[in-house]
Amino acid sequence: MPYDESVPPTRRRRSLLAATAFAAVCLTAAGCGAGDDSGGTRAEPRQGGGGTSAPPPSKSAPAPQRTKTSASPTPAAKPAGGGATGPLSGKTVVIDPGHNPNNHLHTGEINRQVDIGTTHKECDTTGTSTNSGYAEAQFTLDVSHRLRALLQKQGAKVVLTYDNDRAYGPCVDERARIGNEARADAVVSVHADGSAVGNRGFHVILPGLVRGGKADTSKIVEPSRDLGTRIAGLFVRDTGSAPSNYIGGNSGLDIRKDLGGLNLSTVPKVFIECGNMRDPKDAALLTSASWRQKAAQGIADGISSYLNG
Repeated sequence: MPYDESVPPTRRRRSLLAATAFAAVCLTAAGCGAGDDSGGTRAEPRQGGGGTSAPPPSKSAPAPQRTKTSASPTPAAKPAGGGATGPLSGKTVVIDPGHNPNNHLHTGEINRQVDIGTTHKECDTTGTSTNSGYAEAQFTLDVSHRLRALLQKQGAKVVLTYDNDRAYGPCVDERARIGNEARADAVVSVHADGSAVGNRGFHVILPGLVRGGKADTSKIVEPSRDLGTRIAGLFVRDTGSAPSNYIGGNSGLDIRKDLGGLNLSTVPKVFIECGNMRDPKDAALLTSASWRQKAAQGIADGISSYLNG
C-alpha cells in the first residue's frame, strides 16, 4: 500500500499508448495470462479505482531467457555493488521497500507533513497487513532482498532506500531523493495492497503528468510507463498471478498523481502492489516464501527487459 495514500485513485479513460505498450510487451517479452505477508497498525482498506487500461494478459508467448535496526533514523541509502560483468553491468537500480514495521511506534514523526510538489502529505504511513498479522513492511523488505540478489547476479549496482536500519520511514520525499541522487536507471517501490476481500491480483502504479512546486514528472512519464508495462507482463508470467480485478481495468496498470514518491522522482520509477493482503487467497500467496521469490523474479525480469531495451 503506497505511503501517501489518503487520496484514492479515480477512474480514468483508457490510454491507447498504455494499451499498445502493454500488448507489445506481452507479445514480445513475456506473454501474458491470468491465474487464479507482523507489526504496524493496519490501514483501512482502499476502495479500488480505475486506471490506464491495456489488453488483458495472456500466457501464450514463450518466456525470454532469464538472464540492525538503529536507535534513530539515518539518511544514508544502502548501496550494494553489482558484479563487474553481466547484462546489467553499469546500471543502477534503486529498490524502495514500502513502509517500516516500526512506523506505528513513531506516529508523530510519520504524520509530519512533507512537500510533494503539488501539496503536502504525511511523511510515511504504517502500511497494511494480512488478517493473521503479517505486515506489509515485512513483506516488502523480504521481496526487496530477493530482488536485490537477482539484480546483482546480472551485474547491476543496487541501492535500497531502507534496509531495516532506521527507527521509522524514510519519508516519501527522501525516498524519491535517494533515487534521484543515485541517478538510478530504474526505481521500483515494492508494496502490497489493503483492499476488500474478493479484490485480488497485482497492479503497477505509474506516475501521471504532474507539474507544480518541486514536482515535474514530464521527463519520466513515458520511460516509467515502459518500465511498468514490462514489469506487469513479466510478473504475470513468473508468478501466475492475474492483474488486479479492482484497479486498472484488468490491465495491471494504474496512473496516480497523488504519490510523493512518484511526483518528486526525476528518474524512471513505478510502484508495484504485489497483491491484496486482506484477501485470504492473495494473502496465502504473499505469505509464501516460494511465491515471494517468484514475485522478485517477475520484478527483476521486468527491470532487466526495460534496461536492456
